[in-house]
Amino acid sequence: MSGQWGKDLYGLHRAVAALGHADPPPSGHEAGPAAMEGVPAAWAASVEHWYATSTLTPRICRGYRSVLAKIGRWLASEHPEITEPSQWTRQTCASWVAAVDRMAVGDFSQWTHGMRSQNRLGKPLTPQTKSGYLKVPRAFFRDLHEWELIPRRFDPAHALRTPRSVRALMGPDPRVIADDIWAKLLWAGLNVELGDLPTADGRTYPVELIRAITLTWLFAGQRSDEIARFRVGCIRWQHDGLPIPGDSGEILARDTVCLLDVPTHKTGTAFTKPVDPLLGQAIEAWQAVRPTQPQMLDRKTNQYADFLFAHRARQVAKHYINTAIIPMLCRKAGVPAADVRGNITSHRARSTIASQLYNAKEPMTLFELQEWLGHRTPEATAHYAKITPNTLARAYNDAGYFARNVRTIEVLVDRDAVASGAAASGEPWQYFDLGHGWCTYTFFEQCQHRMACARCDFYTPKDSSKGQLLEAKENLQKMLASIPLTDDERAAVDDGQAALEQLLERLSDVPTPSGPTPRQIGVPATATLLPIIDVRQGKTGSS
Repeated sequence: MSGQWGKDLYGLHRAVAALGHADPPPSGHEAGPAAMEGVPAAWAASVEHWYATSTLTPRICRGYRSVLAKIGRWLASEHPEITEPSQWTRQTCASWVAAVDRMAVGDFSQWTHGMRSQNRLGKPLTPQTKSGYLKVPRAFFRDLHEWELIPRRFDPAHALRTPRSVRALMGPDPRVIADDIWAKLLWAGLNVELGDLPTADGRTYPVELIRAITLTWLFAGQRSDEIARFRVGCIRWQHDGLPIPGDSGEILARDTVCLLDVPTHKTGTAFTKPVDPLLGQAIEAWQAVRPTQPQMLDRKTNQYADFLFAHRARQVAKHYINTAIIPMLCRKAGVPAADVRGNITSHRARSTIASQLYNAKEPMTLFELQEWLGHRTPEATAHYAKITPNTLARAYNDAGYFARNVRTIEVLVDRDAVASGAAASGEPWQYFDLGHGWCTYTFFEQCQHRMACARCDFYTPKDSSKGQLLEAKENLQKMLASIPLTDDERAAVDDGQAALEQLLERLSDVPTPSGPTPRQIGVPATATLLPIIDVRQGKTGSS
């Protein structure tokens, strides 16, 4: 019998045998992995020796053994002359790297039934899978070299390195859940009722246990295997730096801090982090009704511990959140179990919470978020601290990129000159307001002196009789023109007198639209300037 019921029956058989009422169960239930098929005998012997000697965790060793068996079947098909690791050369490594780059799902696999049922058979490997298929032989040959089982004929780190084209397609991709969907999942988690309880493996857990697991997933920001390994008493309350006993009956103050003790995890040792008091209250509600249970082995630390999420002497599986909790919340919240980024999984809550803490009104710093998530380096935290599009749009708008490079000035159009046809004969009809005067140069936006008027023939001072007559005209149309600024002009506007004097000095020998240069006209270096109307502030100013 296979599956969960087979494991239960096997455990019951062992208990009955220990009491002397039956023979011990056969060892086939806990036998090692299946024998490798289609693999050269010498290669299989080396793989089994490595499997029995490696210090990696059993789960990782099983995965590595599967890939090494795939390599053995590839050798039998493509390089039958190579039957053991000592025969590998740099050319063999290059051939395997090329084969992995072209490999599809199911190639050189021993079983393909599950792949066929999931419609995965024949699809190209993902970049992460390709990298894994090269990482395994690197570790395998490195160990064999260090153990002096085979001669060192190549460097696995270089000969089996992941190609740059594959590495370019890889990278951490925390899939943040959209704010509206996450808000609905939060509401569903805070309102779990008896009728919402999921059923897994034919059993239904108490509602207090379900609520505690649900709020832990929604508020703790931890991985699913860490949640499954939380200990009894992992919640502590502090007020003014002093702990408050949980059984004292004292009413907790409003500013009480709830601390969560996280066990040894993927990247480091145990640590403590603050969490929302709602989570602490839900965990304490479960601890109040949790039956006394025997300690169980923590395979991460090889120590016996009182697991918080355990029922009937069985630890809640780490995949329970994916298989039961998340589908329950999606049904209750009325949201799909998948979005454009894929299925909603337990790990997506971690990236979502980290992103919201990083984009809050009073955001956590990168180093604070690193401590809260339990990362070893800030680089790992940076993958989770994603700036939301709304925050990025607000920052881009505040930067004023377009307004910084474009200014607007007022333009007067003499409609009488246009209507009478005088404009066609060359009479001025368009006047750019320089603050201190008017410029009639038609291609004013292309004039290099527009920020430091040289008073050429196109210039008319406002205090002159011609300028006063122009302002007194009735049939004038006022318009606004956007003028793009060069780097020197923008510096003159933003940085003040020093940049202005540099601009004037550079333009002193540049011809004006009428021909002569400012030096020939005799305009001093302190020539009057074009006022700038800043579209961001709506103010007019001149230097």
